[in-house]
Amino acid sequence: MGSIYVQFGELVKALAAIEATTQRTTMVKLLVSLFKKASPEEVGKIVYFILGDLRPPWEGVELGVAEKLCLRAVSKATGAAVSELEALYKKTGDVGEAARRALAASKRPGLLAFGSQKPLEVSEVYDTLLKVARATGEGAQDMKVALLSSLFARATPEEGKYIARFVVGKLRLGIADMTIIEALSDAYGVNKEALEKAYHVYPDLGRLAKHVAEGKPLDEIRITPGVPVLPMLAQRLSSASEILAKLGGSAICEYKYDGERAQIHLTPGGVKIFSRRLEDITHAYPDVVKAVKEAVSAKEAILEGEIVAVDPDTGDMLPFQELMHRKRKHDVATAVELYPTVLYLFDVLYVDGEDLTEEPLIYRRVRLSEIVCETDKVSIAKWRIFDNAEAVDVFFHESVSMGTEGLICKSPSSIYEMGARGWNWIKYKRDYRSEMIDTVDLVVVGAFHGRGKRAGLYGAFLLAAYDPSTDMFYTVCKVGSGFTDADLKKMYEILQPFKIPHRHPRVVSKMEADVWFVPQVVIEVIGAEITLSPLHTCCLGAVRPGVGLAVRFPRFTGRYRSDKSPEQATTVAEMLELYKRQKKVVQPE
Repeated sequence: MGSIYVQFGELVKALAAIEATTQRTTMVKLLVSLFKKASPEEVGKIVYFILGDLRPPWEGVELGVAEKLCLRAVSKATGAAVSELEALYKKTGDVGEAARRALAASKRPGLLAFGSQKPLEVSEVYDTLLKVARATGEGAQDMKVALLSSLFARATPEEGKYIARFVVGKLRLGIADMTIIEALSDAYGVNKEALEKAYHVYPDLGRLAKHVAEGKPLDEIRITPGVPVLPMLAQRLSSASEILAKLGGSAICEYKYDGERAQIHLTPGGVKIFSRRLEDITHAYPDVVKAVKEAVSAKEAILEGEIVAVDPDTGDMLPFQELMHRKRKHDVATAVELYPTVLYLFDVLYVDGEDLTEEPLIYRRVRLSEIVCETDKVSIAKWRIFDNAEAVDVFFHESVSMGTEGLICKSPSSIYEMGARGWNWIKYKRDYRSEMIDTVDLVVVGAFHGRGKRAGLYGAFLLAAYDPSTDMFYTVCKVGSGFTDADLKKMYEILQPFKIPHRHPRVVSKMEADVWFVPQVVIEVIGAEITLSPLHTCCLGAVRPGVGLAVRFPRFTGRYRSDKSPEQATTVAEMLELYKRQKKVVQPE
């Protein structure tokens, strides 16, 4: 049993040690030690802080504090001029380091460094930050500054560093959810697989940590309308006959729409729409909310579908990029008018108290058709059952001709495996001939300094594929082509919060990048082919001893996959399959 109160300084020491290590096993041990010291109430708060959040992502709780406001709070606590702090921040590039130096240099007698205050506790810091997030309306900025300055006034320089980083969203730890789960399993003697399954059903690690710390059984955690579950993911193949063989001879084949995957929760309180990253995107789709209320007869339901942009004049499907116009926070009504959408539903996980995730897909399809009355705004994804490869191919070409990406082929008897990427769902896109025709979504793990016109920015990026079995990222190419000047500037800006001083513990690389990042940003890439390479670690030794797989002549497509988490990027298994496919397919005459 942990202590009643954990001093914030203990958490900070652990964070500093985690930041300094390149070993994942060390990271887990540090977390286990920390969890064991804490009470159940504090374990949840510690987990949230480590992840850089105050609440789970779908609740959308944001501090609403930018660097300038944070530095104002540090100024108020230390007496240092804001201009002096801004210069320090500009010099170090780290708001946390600026705060640390200001606190270390302060001579104000109220500071803990001079021994007149009791140490900060984890709960005090967390609860104050939650108050900062919830301060709204007139005078909110002054309230936020006052609350933050009260924390900085009691913080040691090192504590202030991590408070400041947390506040501006640049904690830079990049600890994976699976690393937290492993540490919780070790700390509380809970079965790791059971813990992972509970997380898939209710992906709120703070709540889950408190639950296991209190010794409660994991089977109490069930699918809950209003709380998004981790989506089921697909593998990929490029031969209809192989797909049917993998799926036991028959498959439910459905159009693979080029839109935004959405998990839709209908409750008596209204409709919520979540992205595949579990973020609440309801604000962007008021038209979908209205359409779901009109089309779905259930009182409570969890549905899955694809939101697709359509041409307002022709009704033709538009590519995914067009949906990005719907992401703006202001003038949503205009975006709705200019970029209308259709929702194509393909699964139902829950209906009026009935958990359907353990039911076979064919049954879920029947239930979906029972509760959905199709309209011009809500349709059930077009699907057929086939046991013949030629028929699958005809349906595939029909799908592509309608403006889709191909098919998703699914086992009719498959249950809904939350968070899993198995062979029960298989993407059937295009043939992979001698060249790489299809794109891959890869994670930026490093960068190389630009030269000439690219001086002062990054000239190329080190990209990696994800391996769910090890929860690690393995490099697959270095890409510098396809980026416009605007792209390079944008990449520099979006990567800055994830910059770290060494290779991340979850990245396996033979190459030495100039700059390393927390694996977070996903981009789409295409290349000439997938080839063997001794320089990269993706599928190392899988084809030939000592060599991995790489994308040859990679090029950025211009598509930022902000809808995907790093763990939803292309996997090493998919890379191997793509490599095998391109070698097998016979060239057309």
